Amino acid sequence: MIGGLIFTSQAFALSPSSISVNIAPPNPAPGENVNITLSSFSANLDSVTISWFVNGKSALSGIGKKSFSVSAGLAGSSTQVLAKILLPDGEINKNIVIRPSAMVLLWQANDSYVPPFYKGKALLSEESDVKIVAMPEIKAGGVMVSPKNMTYSWKKNYTNMPEGSGYGKNAFTFSTDYLEDTNNISVVAETIDQSYSSEGSINTITTSPQISFYKNDPEIGIIWERALPDTHRIQGDEVVVATPYFFSPKDLRRPEVIFSWFINDIMINRPSFQKNLMPLRVEMGTSGTSKLKVQVESTDKLTGTVIKEINVEF
Repeated sequence: MIGGLIFTSQAFALSPSSISVNIAPPNPAPGENVNITLSSFSANLDSVTISWFVNGKSALSGIGKKSFSVSAGLAGSSTQVLAKILLPDGEINKNIVIRPSAMVLLWQANDSYVPPFYKGKALLSEESDVKIVAMPEIKAGGVMVSPKNMTYSWKKNYTNMPEGSGYGKNAFTFSTDYLEDTNNISVVAETIDQSYSSEGSINTITTSPQISFYKNDPEIGIIWERALPDTHRIQGDEVVVATPYFFSPKDLRRPEVIFSWFINDIMINRPSFQKNLMPLRVEMGTSGTSKLKVQVESTDKLTGTVIKEINVEF
């Protein structure tokens, strides 16, 4: 007692909320390694004993053991991780539940032209529409959750896309930019009760359209299996078809898609309904080489013009 005042000391016990838990990755895939880290602004975790338990079994213990790694189980399983922090004024327990899940992201070029019977995938080009479909594989109670019964949070280039996010929105559509040839798309799918979640990301890459020439045979049609070489020899009459791979829009009949043909840099007018065809004829008693060129462009886009030329021998 000093001057009529009594000084007392009071210990304020820390609560579990004073200990933060960081899980990386937050939504692990089955079998993926998960790193768990404890941190606190109220206690020095480097000087206290921390014990880790996995599904009730001791896994690690020691002073300053604030980090722990564990492998996620199978899809639909739950791994119970318990961290016991022995502080000077008591013990704090932190419970972590790891529920692994898988996520598959598929992309599709909605507006990229490829010819009939093309066995490959239509690639993305500048200013074309892209669709990303999320296929989360989440099991709750041993039952696979339908992708339509989840909420989705989409990001494009690490920016939230609220207009494309929401309940049942497992597909996201956007247009590529002529200034960026790569886009990162990520998504987090979550069950309604927020007990299970899954995440994934994908990079989409744009490519430049390219033109191939083909021969249109009057009897069997377009010979798709063999493109014309850079130097092509013709005899008599022949029809050449220009095919712009990965061009947007994919409907080449649209009026804004313009085909401009040139022979030896002289423009040749073609009917609009045959704009991708160029008939060639060799006059009797003549021979030589001419340059055949086509330019394909879409007038409603800033970019997308593509040019192809070959030499024609006759």
